[in-house]
Amino acid sequence: MILCDIGNTNATFCEDGKISQIGIDKFKEYKPNQKVYYICVNDQIQKIIKEQKYFINLEPYYKIDTIYQGLGIDRIAACSNITNGVVVDAGSAITVDIMLNSLHIGGYILPGIAHMLKAYENISPRLKIPINSQIDLDAFPQRTTDAISYGIIKPIITLLEKVAFGQNVYFTGGDGQFLSKFFKNAIYDRMLVFRSMQKIINEKVLAC
Repeated sequence: MILCDIGNTNATFCEDGKISQIGIDKFKEYKPNQKVYYICVNDQIQKIIKEQKYFINLEPYYKIDTIYQGLGIDRIAACSNITNGVVVDAGSAITVDIMLNSLHIGGYILPGIAHMLKAYENISPRLKIPINSQIDLDAFPQRTTDAISYGIIKPIITLLEKVAFGQNVYFTGGDGQFLSKFFKNAIYDRMLVFRSMQKIINEKVLAC
């Protein structure tokens, strides 16, 4: 069975527990010869694949208790199996959603780390500096490399700590594992969305 999470930058596949990824431009040429169960936040891609017989959209099968308007299917899928806690999907954007007794009570969106780094580069070529993954957030930076990394990571962590209130924080996405190391109550789950998709398929699609 092939599962596919289609974003704005990449399409991520899960087949037999193995995860792979291709860019959106390359995905436009992807022609499967078997069923592909997918979720998609990319409107352009959705228009291309919605009429193709092997693509099966899982979005109509999802329901979540929330008053949030415009909650993306990627966030819905990530939250659907979480009863209590904060769900962080750290990819091109960093989405943060709070679940309480299976109720989605709100959330927010930040630019992803790569986009933040690009913003610094746009200010000045001298600020084209990679993230320092070993940054000490308890000490004020003494060099530009650390100052940029601190300026990106510290606000993300501080805001997350305020909304988490000691609850478990569930991380997924490309930068999820990196961000999870800053939390004692972190759970990094690369398969979070795909397990949600598999559950929906088993309970609502195949059961029909």
